Amino acid sequence: MPGLDVGGARIDYDIAGQDGPLAVQLHGLTSCRARDAAMGLNLGQALQHNRVLRYDARGHGESSGDDDPSSYTWPALAGDLLQILEELAPGESVHAVGTSMGTGTLLHAALREPGRFASLTLVLPPTAWETRRAKSVDYLANAELVQRDGIDAFVSASDNIPDPPALAGTPHSRPAVAEDLLPTVLRGAAASNLPALQSIAEVSIPTLILAWVQDPSHPLRTAELLHRTISSSRLVVAASPGDVLAWPGLFVDHVATA
Repeated sequence: MPGLDVGGARIDYDIAGQDGPLAVQLHGLTSCRARDAAMGLNLGQALQHNRVLRYDARGHGESSGDDDPSSYTWPALAGDLLQILEELAPGESVHAVGTSMGTGTLLHAALREPGRFASLTLVLPPTAWETRRAKSVDYLANAELVQRDGIDAFVSASDNIPDPPALAGTPHSRPAVAEDLLPTVLRGAAASNLPALQSIAEVSIPTLILAWVQDPSHPLRTAELLHRTISSSRLVVAASPGDVLAWPGLFVDHVATA
């Protein structure tokens, strides 16, 4: 697989398709493009008339990372994204889809360079604003858990958390982050938040928001607030695995109309 040197990390990526406008796909925290595909979240695979760029965020999957937690905050990851696009699609306006951490990355990047994006698809917007504080405490505690007891203890604790109904039957998988780097990545997540709503209100990019119910890490309230704030947005909520199966088609339609 090809790689790019970005801010001290080697970013592993792939591009599918030979022509058409570029779409870029971002995964969530402790995931990677292969893990998202296994969870049914590889929405870009449904595009027939676009090039699709997928990459593993720094410290995730096949990409390398450093030991500075600030490198893994969402504004820093937004900087990585913009540098990657400048390298691979200079001057091009792209369609972008991001899950959870990827949503945070996209919103920070879109506020920094709105002309870079032809459309946004925000999948499973995470805890944000005031609800982020409690989640940050959890991330810091998990970072300590991994340092003290290892990654298996973290996986065991995660397995005890009920899945949302839309993930029923999906097998659990291990984090796609090396054990020695995982505490640093989690501390970066703890220091992250979505931009303020008054800043997000400036977003005029066509936006599709895909959420599901009964997931404290990705509360529906975040998606609803984003929908109310972004005037050019549409919100679709899943309550079952069957609803999630419709997401690739919704993404294709959104890209086509945008």
